[in-house]
Amino acid sequence: MSDECCGADEPRRPSPTVHRITFGAPRPAGDARPGHGQDSSTLAVPPLAHEDGDGCCGPDPARQSDGEPGEVRPPWWRDPALLPSTVSGVFLAVGLVLAWSGLEVPALVAQWVALLAGAWTFVPGAIRRLVRGRLGVGLLMTIAAIGAVLLGHVGEAAALAFLFSLAETLEDRAMDRAKEGLRALLSLIPQTARLSRTGGDVTVPVAQIREGDVLVVGAGERVATDGIVAQGRSSIDTSAVTGESIPVGVGPGDPVPAGAVNGSGSLLIEATADGRDNSLTQIVALVEQAHARKGERARLADRIARPLVPVVLVAAALVAGFGLLTGDPWTWIERALVVLVAASPCALAIAVPVTVISAIGSASGFGVVIKSGAAFEQFGTIRTVAFDKTGTLTSNQPQVVDVRTAPAMGREELLGLAAAVESTSTHPLAAAIITAAPGSPAAAQVSEDAGHGITGRVGTRIVRVGSPRWIDPQQLGDDADAMSGEGMSVAVVEADGQAVGLIGIRDELRPEVAETVRMLADQGIETLMLTGDNPRTAAALAAQAGITRVLADQRPADKAAAITDLARTHPTAMVGDGINDAPALATATVGIAMGATGSAAAVESADIAFTGHDLRLIPAALAHARRGRRIMTANIALALAIIIVLFPLALFGVLGLAGVVLVHEAAEVIVILNGIRAARRPSGLPATEAGAALEPVRA
Repeated sequence: MSDECCGADEPRRPSPTVHRITFGAPRPAGDARPGHGQDSSTLAVPPLAHEDGDGCCGPDPARQSDGEPGEVRPPWWRDPALLPSTVSGVFLAVGLVLAWSGLEVPALVAQWVALLAGAWTFVPGAIRRLVRGRLGVGLLMTIAAIGAVLLGHVGEAAALAFLFSLAETLEDRAMDRAKEGLRALLSLIPQTARLSRTGGDVTVPVAQIREGDVLVVGAGERVATDGIVAQGRSSIDTSAVTGESIPVGVGPGDPVPAGAVNGSGSLLIEATADGRDNSLTQIVALVEQAHARKGERARLADRIARPLVPVVLVAAALVAGFGLLTGDPWTWIERALVVLVAASPCALAIAVPVTVISAIGSASGFGVVIKSGAAFEQFGTIRTVAFDKTGTLTSNQPQVVDVRTAPAMGREELLGLAAAVESTSTHPLAAAIITAAPGSPAAAQVSEDAGHGITGRVGTRIVRVGSPRWIDPQQLGDDADAMSGEGMSVAVVEADGQAVGLIGIRDELRPEVAETVRMLADQGIETLMLTGDNPRTAAALAAQAGITRVLADQRPADKAAAITDLARTHPTAMVGDGINDAPALATATVGIAMGATGSAAAVESADIAFTGHDLRLIPAALAHARRGRRIMTANIALALAIIIVLFPLALFGVLGLAGVVLVHEAAEVIVILNGIRAARRPSGLPATEAGAALEPVRA
């Protein structure tokens, strides 16, 4: 985030703060019920306070993106937040062209414009914090720019200002987009809900729902808040909260989370939570709290700036003051300026931005979008990678993996009977069966028992397909238990009252998963699986993938808590693609979203997004980040060594201004050339183009 207000040396304002999301019509005037001081049709998520209570970190109108849900951020060339950096970059380029053309005065004017435009994004904030006794990388950059100007290199100062303002503004823009992810989460809650009242159904804004109200949820509608089924049976899609793609059958007494989509039946649901405080609003709060904690992390440049800046300033002041005591003030004041220039961290200031920009730009070329310099720095430290299961390790497309038949029934005949009955069903398991038996004629007299199964006539036989809870597997009971133990969803097929077969359906692993896990292990990375699925299914798939540690039955809050515990001991990356992964992605040291199939909330909550879905990009990107961090560390070490060597030489008059300038120039060239090396692509990349579908490989 720009140093203009909340520098990296201070806790950053939680970027994804959603103060108010409005749904439906406003509350009628005069409604003054206790505890409802705001519009009752509004869902509010309280913003987290700044750590020191400083109100400087309010929203920048130029960067604000808190409009209505669905509002589209303007493209970068029309974004006011990028205007100073854009002006700085344009005039820097103009200045270079003019200088090469021999037009020195116009070139100098253009360089000054570039310098002032870039410096506008961080110098005012650095000065304000200096007055308050706070030091950070913004002040470091200010000293570097001043030192360059004192050396007579305005163009160099302009380049420093441009690079720093661009890096910080792009990070600011990426962090602001997290607000859009939170709005995507809240958009899963319908604007209104139908409540069952004595005089009939009434439609109310969702925020007016209170615990104990009875919701009427029709087929295909979303559940407005958490509740328990009071009447009716159906299958519900709970992927918004659990991440599991296979619908769950529910009946009276079963819990239903907010954001779940009802299947074919009609349900009456008794609310167990207010419309403002349910599973999805809790996910939003978890994401926001995680981003707030991330904002408190100090970046590498800040950790160096804090001790270095006061040492440089105090040393220059002491040298100048010594001249007053010796009666030769001007000589020592001049020497103090040389000391200030010698200790001016020009190479240090550019060491991180040039490496980060080179590495991030290169990563985007092979399908890895790293949203900020802070994320890149942290990514190189990762020691543990946690994977969501559904949609990340698996294809999120259930398929038939096992068929077991009674003695008088063949495999193809069994699949044909089941596919005929399921031909009109929209259930994901039905789709898997139909795919396994293409071309099967549709059954007649089809009827569906919501949450249980389906019945139809195929030729002269009455065929039922459903769960073992609805249809007795009879002599195939042991097979049904064994298939369930292997993580399959089991469909029992019955013909004329006799169980004739079992169909096992499972969401299978992606083909490259096992190879990815092996590659990460070779890099010294521990892997584990986090999933909302049951322990049996999770353990079966983890064994296939080569993952030994599994945490199953994990709700979004559980995943976030698990990641928090892991990150306390080792820097941890979380890889996910679903809405339910958003809190864990935001909580992790680095969150990675599979952007090809990921939800908007997951992509915006993450620090890194992949444009494809080949998991082998993870070890490749990790190797890229580790190499970039090594280059960054080498650059910083060189820059600090130059300062340490030049400081005493300038202090005792061994080197004058010309010598100091020469050494600084050489150091900066070396740092820039070394930083550009971070743009080299890592070896072992999967065959892909950014944004294109990735070629499958055999594990």
